Amino acid sequence: MTAEPTDEGTVSLTDRLQSVRGIVFDLDGTLVLGDRRNHGLTPLPGALELTAALTARGLPWLTFTNGTTRTPEAYAQTLRGIGFDLSDNAMLTPATSAVDHFLAKGHRSVLVLGGEGLKEPLRQAGIEIVEPKGKPEADAVLAGWYREFTMDDLEAACHAIFGGATLYSCSQSVFFATADGRALGTSRAICAMLSSITGVTERVVGKPSLIGLHCAAQRLGAAPQELAVVGDDPELEMAMARDADALAIAVTTGIHPADRYTSLPPEQSPHLTIDGLGKLLGLLPLST
Repeated sequence: MTAEPTDEGTVSLTDRLQSVRGIVFDLDGTLVLGDRRNHGLTPLPGALELTAALTARGLPWLTFTNGTTRTPEAYAQTLRGIGFDLSDNAMLTPATSAVDHFLAKGHRSVLVLGGEGLKEPLRQAGIEIVEPKGKPEADAVLAGWYREFTMDDLEAACHAIFGGATLYSCSQSVFFATADGRALGTSRAICAMLSSITGVTERVVGKPSLIGLHCAAQRLGAAPQELAVVGDDPELEMAMARDADALAIAVTTGIHPADRYTSLPPEQSPHLTIDGLGKLLGLLPLST
């Protein structure tokens, strides 16, 4: 068993675990593994048992993925189909946090570089979807999973940004975990091109941004510092947890082995590293 506190004493780590009031789970490499297009999802060992036990204990949890191949509702339906007991409201993607942020910022029209998994939640919130054609005007440009990206898309998005649109990215992670190993994401590559041409730096609405974590905290009814964030990526889940003073728990079932977590800077280091989700059952509080 690997369950090593990284920079906390055993007693203080135990206290923090027992004071957790909600849990944010990553999806790929943490709860499940799928293929390079995020299909064929299969639960990882211990994931079904842990989440069922948390529900029975009354400790709220949700899943936050940076993937946008599906709507949050479709992700939730897929997870229920493979045994997870979660509501649509307990499934978050960058589209979820983007909606909250865009409405707060007054963004009412968004040029979306992505598919229906990204567009539909914005549409449901009353946000106009601007197609990447010609020289469009928009309040924001949002880049997500979009392997169909073309030069015409690039040109249209640049014109929108030149016209004042704010650039947002669903994820700046280079890779995500699949059953076949690491797979390349698209948001970062798209934003790199847009930034190079326009000189504008993207804002992230998915992990590791506090935009994303505050959205999760609101769903869980807890303050960010009362949460545990469980994931497989130091640059995403661990960085997000550390930035919000939440409890950072790393799993070694995704893109990094255990030794990857021993040489990280403090802002990316987990408080706890485990080799499987089943190891959390005895460490978390029995009830809220």
